[in-house]
Formats: sequence, C-alpha cells, structure tokens
Amino acid sequence: MMKKLTTTLFAALILHVSALHASSISVEPQVCATDAISFTDQRPSAEKRLFRSDAVEKTIQQMQARLKNPKLAWMFSNCFPNTLDTTVHFSKDAKTGKPDTFVYTGDIHAMWLRDSGAQVWPYVQLANEDAKLKEMVAGVINRQFACINIDPFANAFNMEAIPGGGEWKTDMTDMKDELHERKWEIDSLCYPIRLAFEYWKVTGDASVFDTVWLEAIQNILKTFRDQQRKESKGSYRFMRRTERQFDTMSNDGWGAPVKPVGLIASAFRPSDDATVFLFLVPSNFFAVKSLRQAAEILTSVNKRSDLAQQCTALANEVEQALQQYAIYDHPKYGKMYAYEVDGFGNHLLMDDANVPSLISMPYLGLMDINDPIYQNTRRFVWSEDNPYFFRGKAGEGIGGPHIGHDMPWPMSIMMRAFTSQDDQEIKQCIKMLMDTDAGTGFMHESFHKDDATHFTRAWFAWQNTLFGELIIKLVNDGKLNLLNSIE
Repeated sequence: MMKKLTTTLFAALILHVSALHASSISVEPQVCATDAISFTDQRPSAEKRLFRSDAVEKTIQQMQARLKNPKLAWMFSNCFPNTLDTTVHFSKDAKTGKPDTFVYTGDIHAMWLRDSGAQVWPYVQLANEDAKLKEMVAGVINRQFACINIDPFANAFNMEAIPGGGEWKTDMTDMKDELHERKWEIDSLCYPIRLAFEYWKVTGDASVFDTVWLEAIQNILKTFRDQQRKESKGSYRFMRRTERQFDTMSNDGWGAPVKPVGLIASAFRPSDDATVFLFLVPSNFFAVKSLRQAAEILTSVNKRSDLAQQCTALANEVEQALQQYAIYDHPKYGKMYAYEVDGFGNHLLMDDANVPSLISMPYLGLMDINDPIYQNTRRFVWSEDNPYFFRGKAGEGIGGPHIGHDMPWPMSIMMRAFTSQDDQEIKQCIKMLMDTDAGTGFMHESFHKDDATHFTRAWFAWQNTLFGELIIKLVNDGKLNLLNSIE
C-alpha cells in the first residue's frame, strides 16, 4: 500500500511517493489537509525539471494572463507541464542517434504505452514552435514502436532491461527483462499510432515511420488477428498469484470464452483490470480508428499498399462486428453501446473511467459526438444506472473496480467536459475539478465522492496534463468567458 500523504507540496511528493504499482493494486485513499491553501507554484524548481520547452512555458504565461480565476490559472500552470517537469527522460540512441524518450507514468517509474502516448499528446500542437519539444515527441514515438517489437502483448516497460523483468514476480506469462508488466490491452497498440499519426499531420515529419515502424505495424496486425481467436484461444495467457480478482485471468489464464465474430479480445481494460467479457467495445472502436490511420501512413509514407490493405480489411471486419454485436437495446435509454460483449449475446452494461471508455469515444475521434447511439450511451454512463457512477457531497463521476466503490475519477469528469455541447455542463465539470483537487493544485487518480481530501495517486501525470489539454481546448473553442465566470 502507498503511504498516506499529508503534504500539498509536489516537490515532497516526488521525493517521498512510493513507486508501488498503484495502477494494478487497490490503494488506500491518501489524506491531504487543505488548511491555509495558497496559490504557490507547485512545480519542481527550474533546475529539477526533467525537460524544458519554451513553447510550453510561453503557453503557460499566455493562459495565466487570460484566465481570471486565480485558482484555475494556478491549477493549469501546475498541471499542464507536469509530464515534462517530472516524467520525461530524453536522450539519443547511442547506436542510431535517433531521439529516444522514456516517460514515467508518475509515481510508477515505468512507461505505459497508453499513458505515455496520452501524456505527451497535448504538446504535439506546439511541436512546430519548439524544435526540442518536437524531437522529444519523436523520441516517445520511436521508443513506443521499439517496445511493441519487444512484445506487442505488454502494456508497460522498463527504461532498461532488468534481470528477471519487472516487479511482478508471480506472473505466469511470457515475461522478458524489458517488461514492467505484460497485461494485454488493445489500447496499448492504439495510442502509439494515434500519437504518431497526429505528430506526422502536425509537423510533416515522417522520419518516425522507418523500418522499426514497419515491423511494429506488422506485429500489431499479427496480435490483433491472434486475439480475434478465430481458430483457437490465441497465444496470450496470463495469471497472477493475487488476492485481487481483476489482476488475473480466469479459465487457467485464457479468460472467459468468446465467440469468434470478428471482434478483438482484450484480456485487460485501460485500467489494467481484467475484462469480464473479452470483447471490450471502446477499445475495439479504437482499433478500427488506429488501423485506418495506419493504412493512411503506410500508403502515403511507406508506399506499402499491401500492409495498408490488410489494415483496412481488418478495420472493416471489426467495425461490422461492432455494429452487429456491441449494441444493446436498453428499456430506458434505447439503443446504446455495451462496455463489453462476448459474441454469445452477453452484454456488460457499465463504463469505466479509464480512456478509452464509452463516454470518451468522440474525444478519441472514434465516432461523431451526435451519433444517437452514443448520446444514449452517454446518458446511461453518467447516471446511477451505471454501476460505477458515484455521486456524493464532493462531486460525481465514473470510477471502476480498480479503486472500487464511491471513488469517482477526475478523468471521467474531464471526458464529460470534452464531449459536452452544453456550456452549463462544461462549467459544472470545471468547477468540480477545481473543487476536488484537495488543495494540491493537481489532479488525482480518484477521490472519495463525499470528501475529496481522500484521494489516490498524488502524482499521476496523465490526468494532470489532460486537465491542461482540456482548459486549452475550451479557450480555443471560444469558452474563455465561461471559464472566467467560474467562482
């Protein structure tokens, strides 16, 4: 268990926070005193920041000048650079000279393909203004593709090979020394494509699409096909000696049976929790999007029409299966998307806070925000008909079994704001995010619905940077007056 924390100083958190794998165990809510809160800069001192970007610093100054609510401006300036300040380890590959960037998820000193892709995502839009920042993002992409080629089933990697692998010594799966954890999650192979595609579109730099990329996309295709489980249970198996149900797979490590209908099985969710029914719907939608983006890259950059056609064919197959098997006709909400299905007709009706989630699908560009089935789904997931929606005195939001009852995640509140077309709803979300920081000036993994001073993960860079991304988006969308109206 992580130690209870009683300080609001982020510098102290960096020194003292445990590197226990909080994304795979339930952790005690930490307690933070909120007396005598002052809007003191919570960033590490300049000499202790791991990476500096002039473009990011300029953006912070501009936003501070525009945001009239002092707490919102303070939280933005703490959160937006948090990934750069505390998690980015940039270097050049000794053999090739290519940029190579390893990104901690925060209090866990390992690199998740999902988290790292999401953590640096908001900086891509500034890459053309800052050559160092551009090189850093390219380094993340290079590292991600190299990691996929080490093991496309792994979700998290060590900075360097560690004899005996990661911290999980009781995992029964095919571990390698470079792996921190080997939980198969579809989105782990989608986030690197999302980041690389956006980087290419923004900067025009195609240097990341080299032979390592070509090997990676072939490994992605092979893995996705393997996990369609058409002719067998596939080649991935995972069990862990644990008291926690969601950290291991049933049926001798293979998970629940699925009917081979064209969907891709995901052993684990973006929360690193095991799936109940292995066809995880939002992640399958993500796979469709990523495969189409990969096809465009392969066609335009690599001139590999053969691989592009394979990506498109698989995307079409999965998309068709989603329309046939992922929709549930709810007696209250009408046609909506289930969270997980198995192809046999079973549907799990819930949503989890971690992205990709059902509510987040338009944020990821997986569907139009006005899609009527999505809108029905959105109403369901933000209601007490979703078993993992929690509402209390401090706030409301979607949580999940990863932390458990009564612990909504700020990430879900951010996704509600990202996918909202209602100014009052957006304003409510931002106010709730500001009111549930427990006086720290940062986002947390989760907070207790009745008392936000009880929270998990004081240092979680993805949620911090995502908050900054949200505020920038709202300003760019003409919502500055709305933000400045928050009291």
